[in-house]
Amino acid sequence: MASKYKVGETLDRLTAVITAAGLRVFARIDHANNAKEVGLDLRPTELLLFGNPMGGTPLMQDKQTAGIDLPIKALVWEDQEGRVWLTYNEAAWLATRHALGARSKHSIETIEANMANLVSSIT
Repeated sequence: MASKYKVGETLDRLTAVITAAGLRVFARIDHANNAKEVGLDLRPTELLLFGNPMGGTPLMQDKQTAGIDLPIKALVWEDQEGRVWLTYNEAAWLATRHALGARSKHSIETIEANMANLVSSIT
C-alpha cells in the first residue's frame, strides 16, 4: 500500500495506532541504517514486528511452524522514484503457507481485518 509519508513517519504512525489498539511492538529494524554501518547503501527501509500473543498463539497451537512468520511484520520502504510503500503478508497467505485448519480461522480473520484497518488509517 502506498504511503504519502516518509518511511520513518509512516512507521511512527503505524507504531502509534498499533500501541493504541493494545498490540505489542516487539522490534523496529532500520535496514538502511544497518547497511550504512557496514559501508553499503540502501534506500530507507524499516521493518516493524508486532502483534498480540492472544492472536498468534492459536496459530502456533494449530501448526507450530506458523511461528516462523510471527509476530506480524510490516515493511516500510522507499522505491527508486522516492515513493514510500507499506508491505505486509496477508493473514490468508499465512494460513495457506502453514496449512492452518479450522481452529485458526477466527484468528486469521481477525488478523486480516485488523491489518487492513491499521494500514488504511495511517497511509
